[in-house]
Amino acid sequence: MNTAGLDLTILGPACVAGLLVLATHVPLGMQVLERGIVFIDLAIAQVAGIGVIAADALGWEPQGIAVQVAAVGAALLGALALTWTEKRWPQIQEALIGVLFVLASCAGILLLAGNPHGGEHLKDLLVGQILWVGWGQLAPVAVLSAVVLGLWFGLGARLGRLGFYLLFAVSVTASVQLVGVYLVFASLIVPALATGRLAKGRRLAVAYGLGAASYALGLVLSALFDLPSGAVVVLVMAAAAVVAGVALSGASANANRRGARRAPDEFANLAEDEP
Repeated sequence: MNTAGLDLTILGPACVAGLLVLATHVPLGMQVLERGIVFIDLAIAQVAGIGVIAADALGWEPQGIAVQVAAVGAALLGALALTWTEKRWPQIQEALIGVLFVLASCAGILLLAGNPHGGEHLKDLLVGQILWVGWGQLAPVAVLSAVVLGLWFGLGARLGRLGFYLLFAVSVTASVQLVGVYLVFASLIVPALATGRLAKGRRLAVAYGLGAASYALGLVLSALFDLPSGAVVVLVMAAAAVVAGVALSGASANANRRGARRAPDEFANLAEDEP
């Protein structure tokens, strides 16, 4: 156990990065589950990754504005393509999302084939390097998250199909460069899935709490045991979701039993009141 790894100068920015990802991904994830397009984030993240890999192949500065433009541009093209396919073939949209994910993954592998550090780049894209996030990277993501949340909660259904896909593409593009594809998927789907039984307002609060606790605990455990942070946070989030799901199911079952016990008593009282 390495207690020296508990360095707030490293864990602090990483934890804030996780919270920023959750800020947009929790409500977007609930919409994704409602639409039945669970794997859209994997597809869009992979497409955004193609932009990053292509920019790297061209020798562009890794943290430069050109790379960000390439990533966002690729993700927006993917979002526009999925908007069109959902309008034209809504019954097979999930299958088309899966095809896009596979095609983007294969394209990324081909682009990295001649790169001696290709395996490392691919690992960074999938698992992420959340512990290497700096405060300077978080400021633009925080602004972007505020804009996305303002549009999401301000406009709601008026965003339409195209608005949803575009906001989703921008959010995922920013997040995948901070935490990687796996954590993006987990942040989007796991909290929303674990809290599906709750009413809307309470569901959002519990989902945010579950996600935040998972990031905090996962980062601490990864630092203590010197393990890959992204993978640890994903596993912790999954475990927390199972515990929350069981607890919520038990609470729902108890409420139903109490309701069933009260019903005969109410009918009996009504019968007594009848002349």
